This record gives sequence, C-alpha cells and structure tokens, in this order.
Amino acid sequence: MKLSIVTTLYQSSEYIEEFYNRITKEANKITNNYEVIFVDDGSPDDSLQKAISLYEKDDKVQILELSRNFGHHKAIMTGLSHAKGDFVFLIDSDLEEDPKLLFEFWEELQKNNDLDMVYGVQKTRKGSRFEKISGSLYFTIFNMLSDVKIPKNFLTIRLMKKKFVENLILFNERELVFSVINTLVGFKSKRIIVKKLDHSPSTYSLRMRLALFLETVVSATPKPLWIIFNIGLLITIVSSIYILFLIYGKLLHNSIIDGWTSLMVLLSFFGGFIIFVLGIIGIYISKIFVEVKERPYSIIRRRYQK
Repeated sequence: MKLSIVTTLYQSSEYIEEFYNRITKEANKITNNYEVIFVDDGSPDDSLQKAISLYEKDDKVQILELSRNFGHHKAIMTGLSHAKGDFVFLIDSDLEEDPKLLFEFWEELQKNNDLDMVYGVQKTRKGSRFEKISGSLYFTIFNMLSDVKIPKNFLTIRLMKKKFVENLILFNERELVFSVINTLVGFKSKRIIVKKLDHSPSTYSLRMRLALFLETVVSATPKPLWIIFNIGLLITIVSSIYILFLIYGKLLHNSIIDGWTSLMVLLSFFGGFIIFVLGIIGIYISKIFVEVKERPYSIIRRRYQK
C-alpha cells in the first residue's frame, strides 16, 4: 500500500461526501494504490451511514466504527494503528483543512527524503478574539510548564512516513494527548504554514478546553509537582525565619504582634493553598489509576473492509 488517508467522523454528515470527492482527487495525483480510513467516533448524526454508502461503491474505503465516543485523539490513534500505507496522511473531515494540502505535503516530502513528517500550523488562529487569546495562552503556559514543547498553533493535518507512524502507535497511554506523543516520537519534521477555514462550530466547549489543558500538562510533565514542592519549601523557609523573628522580639523586647484579622487571612490563604496542592496531586494520582488498569483506549464495534 502506497498511501493511507486517515480521518475521523464526529458530526461530519454535511461534509463527508465533498471531503471524499476532494481527497480522492488529490490521492489519485500521487498513486492509485491508496486507502481511505474513516473512523466513526460515535457520531450522533448520520455520518456513519454516509460513510457506508461510500464504502459500498469504492473498495478503497474502509470504516472503523467505534463502540462509542472515545474522543478525537483516541479515534486518530485507532485509525493510524490500522493504516497500511508507506505514507499516512492525517486530516480532519470537516474541510477546514484543505484536502489539496495532501499533494503539497507530498511534494515537500519528495523534495527532502531526509524528512519523516510534514505538518501544518496556523499563522493566525481561527475563531473569536477569546478563542485566539485563550489558544495563545494555552501554548505559552504549556510550553513554560513542560519540557515537551508543542509547536504553537499546530494542526492535526500531517503527512507521515510509515516508520514515524509505527513508532507513534507504540505509545500505549490510555489518556493520550496526540500533540504530546507526536513531539516525543522525534524524527525529522517540517512545519508548513496553512490556512484553516472557520465554517463549522467547534465541538470543544470551554470546560472541554480546560480539561484538555490539564490533561495535556499532566500527561507531558511532572513539573507542576516540582513547582509545588519549591513553593512549599519557600513558604516553610520564610515562615521559619518569621517565627524566629517573633521569638527574638518576644524574648528580648517583650513585643508581640496582635491581630486576629491577619491570622484569619493567613489561615484562609494556606488552607486554600493546601487544597489546591492536594487537587494537583490528585490529578496525577487519577492518571496513575487510569493507566494501571490498562483499559483499551478505544473499542471497534465493527470494521467495514473489502
């Protein structure tokens, strides 16, 4: 198999047929030996039925129907694990990323045989001012906290050589973050600035975005635990010095600082800080809890393949 095209389906009904027509047109410019893998991530609309109609008329199409909605990243990894091509093109099916980029990425890989992957990044994030600001903060804060640096404004779309994909799917994390493991794989890659359209509402709510941020941080680095340790150590040192100062004042000058207000403020601050610290530790413990059970990160209900 020369080329595999992998995409996920979630509320993709209105785009799937046009996506299929455009992506197969680009694939045929490269080779006739290709496959298109649709991963149905428990889509609540009729995306699966439309994909099945494509499967029935084109033996290059195959479908992985997941038993429920497992999430975008897990659906991606499921599709990649079934790709057989020497080159694997990953793209979302909502047409916000132009299928023509397949041929552009292909030419870039052919120009430089030393590259293992070509991927897309946005020059400017799409969406409202809030989405742009929050997205910028996401990458900035994450890269400050983590030793794993995620390219700013990276996109799902990428063309990978088989060797890269084989190493990517070796990551067996149950709570995986696709951007993180892509960076951890390493190899030689090149980013290309692409324009991402904005014609469909995001399925990521604010709550989901915050959850994804926490998931990304705790999956990539233990640095927040070290930050907590250092803050705790600093507070302990400063408090000890202040206690010694009060003892010194009491013994030598018989002076003591009165004031219940300051005491209550300090108790409230440290009480809240302790709860915050325990919450972060709890998140890491919950990650361990999920990982040690070794549950599959997705379940295929049915595979459509000729």
